[in-house]
Amino acid sequence: MAGGSRWHDGGPHSPRLLDGPGYSMDRITGTLTTVNRLGDLECASMDVLWETDAPLTVREVSVRLTERNLAHTTVMTVLDRLAKKGFAKRQRDGRAWRYCPAATRETYVAELMLTALDQTGDRTAALTRFAQSVSGVEADVLRDALEVLEGDGGGDEGSG
Repeated sequence: MAGGSRWHDGGPHSPRLLDGPGYSMDRITGTLTTVNRLGDLECASMDVLWETDAPLTVREVSVRLTERNLAHTTVMTVLDRLAKKGFAKRQRDGRAWRYCPAATRETYVAELMLTALDQTGDRTAALTRFAQSVSGVEADVLRDALEVLEGDGGGDEGSG
């Protein structure tokens, strides 16, 4: 698979945001999970799904991938794999499947960021370096998000 996979400890410092094969939302058990980056065609297909509010058929996704000349079966295979990996959900519509994202684009990006953080031996150093790298506006957004979390107790019992 293009992009490879990563292993991480889903322990208390690693909240998992996506739920499906290879993902865990459980912050306490510490189970190993695999986090896959999306390949080029998977990413393009997810972009199509993220850009619409309604579930789409394979044909509807294919039509929206205008810069590519893909066979129907190729798009069908990609969407099937995205569903099996937990990135997309699907539901029957007659003989066809309709696909929609399992989570928002922002959730996926946050998961990638957490996966990258899990790769370091020094989380504090990595977070400090990240904080030094963001713009002032981005730092304000992070501060605001942390204040909200602190205001509601972090929203997670035992995260103390």
